Amino acid sequence: MKEYKCIKGHDLCSTMYPNEYCRYCEVKPIDQFSGDNRFLSNFYWSKVFYDGIIYPSAEHAYQAAKTNDYKIKKFIANLSTPNKAKEFGKGLILNADKKAWYKNSLLIMENVVWNKFCENTNLLDKLLDTYPAELIEGNYWNDTFWGVCNGKGENHLGKILMKVRQELKELISFLEEHKKKT
Repeated sequence: MKEYKCIKGHDLCSTMYPNEYCRYCEVKPIDQFSGDNRFLSNFYWSKVFYDGIIYPSAEHAYQAAKTNDYKIKKFIANLSTPNKAKEFGKGLILNADKKAWYKNSLLIMENVVWNKFCENTNLLDKLLDTYPAELIEGNYWNDTFWGVCNGKGENHLGKILMKVRQELKELISFLEEHKKKT
C-alpha cells in the first residue's frame, strides 16, 4: 500500500489525497500526559500483568523487563513508586546486553502498554476517547527518545500509545461485528 502524508506531514492511508488536511489536523494534540491525561503516563498507578508478575504501574513492568532474574523482578514490583522503579532500572541496563536491550525496548514497551490498557477497561475507554488526537509525551526532563522536550524528540511512547489505541479500536470493532453475526 502506498503511503501518503497530509499537508502537515501526518501519515495517511492510501484512501486519502496527499497535500490535504487530515483528521489529525482538526484535533488538538494531547501534548502532556498530566491532568486529565495523566493515565497515559507510564507512571500512572494501574496494575499491569507482565511476564508472570503483577506490577503497580507500566513503569515498574518496563524496568523489570530489563532482567531475567525473577527475584529482581519481584523486588521492582514492590518498589513504592514508579520513579524508584525507573531509578533502579537504570542500573540494570548496565548489566544487560545494551544493543539487544535497545533493539527490543520498543517492542517490550508496546507489550507493557498493550497489557496496561487491556487489563484496565476504564483506562481502555479513556484511551479510545483520545482518538483521533495525536499523543505526544511532552516533558521537561529532556527525554527525547520516549517523548518530546522543547519541540525535539522521537516520541516513541506517544507513537506506541497511538498504535495500541488503533489496534484495540480495530479489535473491538471486529469483535462487535462478529458478535452481530452470531
